[in-house]
Amino acid sequence: MAKNTFDLLPGEEVIDTWTLLYIPPGGGKYNGRCTITNQRILYDAKLDYSIKGLLEEFIYLKTGSEGYLAIPKSRISSIETNKNFLDKRVILTLDNGQRHAFSYGALNIDRAAAAMAKR
Repeated sequence: MAKNTFDLLPGEEVIDTWTLLYIPPGGGKYNGRCTITNQRILYDAKLDYSIKGLLEEFIYLKTGSEGYLAIPKSRISSIETNKNFLDKRVILTLDNGQRHAFSYGALNIDRAAAAMAKR
């Protein structure tokens, strides 16, 4: 597994990592690595800094010259999957109503969705 660009929190353990498309609440699509831990969902992509204005400060973290998305699992109020022939995605609804989608294309998203639900 490639070296993480983020530090794990005390007691935090990595469940697995996938390459997923991220669709933020304000639209757009970003390709990157999604690492799911028992405490957070960490998305590492070369995010356009304009996306920072669309995200709450608590989920946009900056490390060195790069930024990444960190969604605490404690903020997730619901997880749903949406599947059609060419697009399988998991949609997270946060406690503030924001909806964040992660797509695995035509591949099965169930393992990633289960990891996102696991605490």
